[in-house]
Amino acid sequence: MNNYQAVVANLKAQGIHSILTQFCDLHGVAKGKLVPLDNLQEWVEQGAGFAGPSIWGTGLGRFGGRSEYYGRVQIASLRPLPFMSGVAHAVCDGYAGGEPLSTCSRQLLKRQVDRLAARGWKLWVGIEPEFFLLKQDVTGQWRGADAQDQLDKPSYDLKAIYRNREFLDDMRQTLTQLGFELQQMDHEDACGQYEINYRFDEALAAADRYMLFKMTAHAVAQRHGSVFSCMPKPFANAPGSGLHFHMSLTDAQGRAVFHDAQDALLLSTDAYRFTAGLLHHADALSALCAPTVNSYKRLACSDSASGTTWAPVWKAYGDNNRTCLVRSVAGRLEWRLPDPSCNVYAAIAATLAAGLDGIEQGLAVAPPCVEDLYERFASGQAMPARLPRDLGAAIDALASDTVLMSDVGAEFCQQFLALKRQEWSHFSQSVSQWEFDRYAQAF
Repeated sequence: MNNYQAVVANLKAQGIHSILTQFCDLHGVAKGKLVPLDNLQEWVEQGAGFAGPSIWGTGLGRFGGRSEYYGRVQIASLRPLPFMSGVAHAVCDGYAGGEPLSTCSRQLLKRQVDRLAARGWKLWVGIEPEFFLLKQDVTGQWRGADAQDQLDKPSYDLKAIYRNREFLDDMRQTLTQLGFELQQMDHEDACGQYEINYRFDEALAAADRYMLFKMTAHAVAQRHGSVFSCMPKPFANAPGSGLHFHMSLTDAQGRAVFHDAQDALLLSTDAYRFTAGLLHHADALSALCAPTVNSYKRLACSDSASGTTWAPVWKAYGDNNRTCLVRSVAGRLEWRLPDPSCNVYAAIAATLAAGLDGIEQGLAVAPPCVEDLYERFASGQAMPARLPRDLGAAIDALASDTVLMSDVGAEFCQQFLALKRQEWSHFSQSVSQWEFDRYAQAF
């Protein structure tokens, strides 16, 4: 019995008959199809076939040898899906014409991981998913799924956790079955908002795991009559959702590259240079880490019913300072820019590329921020440079950052820019209810 036959036999013994071959499009949305388990060798070596132009951002044509997108199953990722009886989930890499597809975001991240491996380094990423549970009312208006969740300051609200215990426990059981090592579940600072944390992993595995987390959350929320939403800021008077990356590097001996016990912030020279790279490329990174029109409603100096907002607005770093774009924590870095609407592979790949550029160029940073930047802003003092104010500005910043575009992958970035320019144009030409309310009878 060869390896494929052994894997098939093992999965069949667990009642599996099909594989959900899953990849993601440029927007970071999970896509795929169901294929028979018996043909596992074909799905691994050739891949499951898809019409390339039917997938956002592939750049593939409508005819010829490179019009087909092939998702090649990563056999180590196979695992039964608790919410789809008889089906095993598999992560796929994108190929076209027998070659890795340059516009596949998972391939982007693999290339950045390979750059690290050439140094003998590994990137470890802890991802913190924040999300909303939403419903539509009879008028079509989106609201929090829990009508009683209305506190002005709802962080850690145990009554809401009790009311939503069935959803949370379903998530706990399902994620545990999928191999997640859960760390905590809590109610966040907006009504209807939650965060579920689980153990960090190597960069590529962390991105794969987040995609599986989202698929699970969508399915479980639907079971409980709610919508799992990755919209960064659904409600104007409440905080939005981030997708913070806690990052650390280790060398070939397993030593922490970012840690220096003699430094006041416990950060090494490479950690400071990595931070400098993030701040230097932050405007361009905004496009990839905060890639929607709605993202910039979160990245704003906005009021909050809770009296607190945690969104980074200014390009600064500081020790355990949640008002900064980069927060240092015990010798690791928390990158606070990303939100859950991002393509997680592209966001991590771009973040890593920017940090490596800082190391390779020996970039320096200013002294760390030792104050609450929101209080400083309210007092009218001079502020650090701020992030782009809208998606249009972020797109322009990425287009002009030729170093980051080249390091991340020019083909992917070109596809990304084309789609996001179209999105920004459509938004700019739309007419909102706010405009009717303000202008319809004003003049």
